[in-house]
Amino acid sequence: MNYEVINTPNGVPIKSWTKGVPFEDQARQQLKNIASLPFIHKWVAAMPDVHLGKGATIGSVIPTVGAVIPAAVGVDIGCGMMALKTNLKAADLPDSLLAVRNSIERAVPHGRSTGRGRRDVGAWGSLPEQVATRWNRELKPQFDALTAKHRVLEKTNNAVHLGTLGTGNHFIEVCLDKDQAVWVMLHSGSRGVGNRIGGYFIELAKQEMARYFINLPDKDLAYLCEGTQYFDDYVEAVGWAQSYARINREIMMHNALLALSSTLGRPVTGMVEAVNCHHNYVTRETHFGKAVWLTRKGAVSAKRGELGIIPGSMGARSFIVRGLGNEDSFCTCSHGAGRVMSRTEAKKKVSLEEHIEATREVECRKDKNVVDETPRAYKPIEKVMEAQNDLVEIVYELKQVVCVKG
Repeated sequence: MNYEVINTPNGVPIKSWTKGVPFEDQARQQLKNIASLPFIHKWVAAMPDVHLGKGATIGSVIPTVGAVIPAAVGVDIGCGMMALKTNLKAADLPDSLLAVRNSIERAVPHGRSTGRGRRDVGAWGSLPEQVATRWNRELKPQFDALTAKHRVLEKTNNAVHLGTLGTGNHFIEVCLDKDQAVWVMLHSGSRGVGNRIGGYFIELAKQEMARYFINLPDKDLAYLCEGTQYFDDYVEAVGWAQSYARINREIMMHNALLALSSTLGRPVTGMVEAVNCHHNYVTRETHFGKAVWLTRKGAVSAKRGELGIIPGSMGARSFIVRGLGNEDSFCTCSHGAGRVMSRTEAKKKVSLEEHIEATREVECRKDKNVVDETPRAYKPIEKVMEAQNDLVEIVYELKQVVCVKG
């Protein structure tokens, strides 16, 4: 068996797919805190990219009965990946890929800027027709219903962030597979409005714990109980944010393909069904004969035959995978390589020269503001894949040639 079992005093076990990869003691303790909660079903699963998070561990799978933990889902609700194999081959790309990167950067708002009288570069100034149409038809009616009950959600970056990338580890990449086919792959979630929803319900859950004098090993493990109004509202809001995240990725993919078409002077289309998967979300599933609320915190669904995406870092390989349906992991795999350095630590330990060398074969930003995303800040993706070979099989292996970051 690929996993190790970590026993928890007064709690359920932890099944950990971490053989051969770093696994920090703080993350291990955080998992034990989760496993000690009274409503966990069977066990907690830890993926090979597991690392310390806020409240709940990133790279964890948490099955619950009768309750959900908003901080386990987090504030980037519905964050996930989308990948599409195009009709292009490597030979169709120009020798210099700077124009390709610039065209994608112009087509998709990314990054963030603040200041009096300044428009945020990471948001739309005026909504493009495609964005306005999808917002009004698919998202606005339910959003209006949510804000009628929770007014604090109304004044958020909602429609203006739809179809935008964000900052941090979010990216858009042009990649090549082993047959030299060109792929477009991207990573983002529910943006400003999802952040507000997550933060708001995390605080409500903490207030509920205080109201009923419930003591927890970590205050960020505050939960909402099924059958209460806050629980119902949270499930509704999370479901909406997950839809927002999926549509956000679809719009960005559409605009990235248009940018490629414009730069190359030829139509660029998708050749296989797109993979569009969340890795920060909660859903209703049945495992071991019980209907549970399954929270995947930095983890991807890997049901038998289901396609998923496991990206590496800026200079590493990424993988399109097919799930093996391993019930021990609640049919789940990792969502990436997983950090081994915090952003602050990476900026202290990794020089700009090292980052430039590590991304030498990638057309990307090579400045001090992206050093926290450099390859050495992450676990080796090859080891991560090896540790979960009973969870997924590799369908495509990708190597990026262009990377856009905010």
